[in-house]
Amino acid sequence: MSIGFAEKIAGEINLLTKQVNSTLELLNEGATVPFISRYRKEKTGGLDEVQIGQIRDRFSQLVELEKRREYILKSIDDQEKLTPELEKKIKAAETLNELEDIYLPYKPKKKTRASVAKEKGLEPLAQMIFEQGRISVLDEAEKFIDEEKGVKDAEEALGGARDIIAEWVNESAEIRADIRKLFEDSAIIVSKVIKGKETEGQKFKDYFEYEEKLKEVPSHRLLAMRRGEKEMVLSLDISPGEEDAISTIEKHVVKRQNEAAEQVQLAVKDCYKRLMKPSMETEIRMASKKNADQEAIEVFKENLKQLLLSAPLGEKNVLAIDPGFRTGCKVVCLNKQGKLLHNEAIFPNEPQKQTIQSAASIKNLLEKYQVEAIAIGNGTASRETESFVKSIGLPKEIAIVMVNESGASIYSASDVAREEFPDYDVTVRGAVSIGRRLIDPLAELVKIDAKSIGVGQYQHDVDQTMLKNSLDDTVVSCVNAVGVELNTSSKELLSYVSGLGPQLAKNIVEFRNQNGPFQTREDLRNVPRLGGKAFEQAAGFLRIRNSNNPLDGSAVHPERYDVVNQMAKDCQASVSDLMTKTELRKQLKLEKYVTEDCGLPTLTDIMSELAKPGLDPRDKFEMVSFKEGVNEITDLKVGMQLEGVVTNATNFGAFVDIGVHQDGLVHISHLADGFVSNVGDHVKVHQKVQVTVLEVDVPRKRISLSMKSDPFNKTTGGKSMVKKDRSKERPSRKEDNLSFEDKLAMLKGKFGK
Repeated sequence: MSIGFAEKIAGEINLLTKQVNSTLELLNEGATVPFISRYRKEKTGGLDEVQIGQIRDRFSQLVELEKRREYILKSIDDQEKLTPELEKKIKAAETLNELEDIYLPYKPKKKTRASVAKEKGLEPLAQMIFEQGRISVLDEAEKFIDEEKGVKDAEEALGGARDIIAEWVNESAEIRADIRKLFEDSAIIVSKVIKGKETEGQKFKDYFEYEEKLKEVPSHRLLAMRRGEKEMVLSLDISPGEEDAISTIEKHVVKRQNEAAEQVQLAVKDCYKRLMKPSMETEIRMASKKNADQEAIEVFKENLKQLLLSAPLGEKNVLAIDPGFRTGCKVVCLNKQGKLLHNEAIFPNEPQKQTIQSAASIKNLLEKYQVEAIAIGNGTASRETESFVKSIGLPKEIAIVMVNESGASIYSASDVAREEFPDYDVTVRGAVSIGRRLIDPLAELVKIDAKSIGVGQYQHDVDQTMLKNSLDDTVVSCVNAVGVELNTSSKELLSYVSGLGPQLAKNIVEFRNQNGPFQTREDLRNVPRLGGKAFEQAAGFLRIRNSNNPLDGSAVHPERYDVVNQMAKDCQASVSDLMTKTELRKQLKLEKYVTEDCGLPTLTDIMSELAKPGLDPRDKFEMVSFKEGVNEITDLKVGMQLEGVVTNATNFGAFVDIGVHQDGLVHISHLADGFVSNVGDHVKVHQKVQVTVLEVDVPRKRISLSMKSDPFNKTTGGKSMVKKDRSKERPSRKEDNLSFEDKLAMLKGKFGK
């Protein structure tokens, strides 16, 4: 089975069957995607994580399809209706829809109008009419009048015959395939407000009278309309033109022009309206929803990846502030590893305005705990607190950084936070989370449900299982790409390391607490229940900086230590010398070390790692400075140029924090001077950007921004910020005609909230 699947998958994603088969074997043995991608390049031909994930997911789909195929074959065989021709057709079906269409006539049914008509003995009449010979329909129908069976007159007999014909037509796999294609190519989604819901459904007002070709509807718009339907504000209809659909069916079954054919035409209309349209609409609703979900999840995945891989400040003593007004600002001091050393509350803002006492407290804490950076949450009172901190005369070398606190409140009330800080309240936990995000965003964000981090579109509307699996894959990929320090990492971070999981991560932390720091990677084998397979999968992604073996601090896998030792021996040097001296590595001829399972791809990776052992792939930390005096939306003026940080990138624009407690929207048409087809090619989450204010709507808290060099088109020759001006070449989009409020609400995923 796997070999056949491998051939199919290879053809679909343009790979060699050997590559796919080897990948499936590794996955079947329990290898993880990051491990295969990093340490089994010889077996897969150098496939990356995306390709390996595609193989894994497609294989799962094909397995499920095969299970359904086997069930259908058995079901029809049990009915003693499985002919060699039918069996061949079932085995040849390549999609679930095709399979279900074939099975439909044999699928056990509840009582239907057609089954009732058959019980009345009307099937021969239906067959006679369906053949469309030259008959007198009424004369033939009168022969089937039987009051005992419930057929009172000829018209009732004809009605029953049409019901039978309608079911036959509906169960035709060929007809269903054509109608499905018509729905896919031509279906229009029509949205209307439900009478009486106009006032309470104002957030959906752009969809009160709306229609668009379904295949052209972007993900966010479809999800918005579906949410409106779910909240019983909108009614949706998805279908092609009725005449086109009926005509498509008639081409299959109407063969002549006579009385019998007229009855078949009536049956076709009934079939489409009563049976086929509802069925196809349900099917295409599910398919379009799945596509919209996948698109929204891809956006979420990319944003999450960028956020998780945000540049860390690094090991610094940090003072973190969770700002507030009436309840004050919670202040915590953390050491270089993020350990909580002290907490207290200060009240520098309204209404208390205890600026002198608060300033004294901050200065005292900076000195006492040798603070190197200050992290301030970007929520309520953030800019006021930032202004206060900057006004008290701190040394210039102390960085003051605004930190995105999305999800910090979720963490502070979570089981993880309660276990970590059982003796502290949620305000202290929240401040700690803000500080740790500055030190190492990845290590802290893995403790929070990814859906709560605030970088997704409609995350509560998409398929939750699909979303969770996809986001988990993203977190696993990021954690293993960076690597994890074995002796300082939390069990939450360790749980995402290849081959571990929550229980082994917990066992590692408990072993570490009882026995002290790990001295070498080999010590991992002493952890309870951590067997050889888990060690193989995890060891290369775990780091021990001060190990006696310098390779333990690198991404070189322990299974390749012998190769590196031989290289060092051949150079008449130590492994440490090999890692620090470029001239020694240049002496090596990699071909000499090639073996059956250790080829040039692995050896090349080893050489790169020896040159920069344990290198963090994340960018260097970069400060973002919000404009002084611009603290609230009311401080903004059209034309103002500001520095900001991207908080969310979507298919139709990006949201930017400019320090006024409300993100501004840079629509896709204002991301660059020229045509932009992909937001992700221009901006990433957590990226520092320069923007110009285009529009400010204070009552609605809407801010429109631009990243163009000349957003108001005042000149024609200004220097471009991204690329040459080709705005006249940009094709118009339906999104351009939407209101700013609609764009913002859709992209931010705030419908119904």
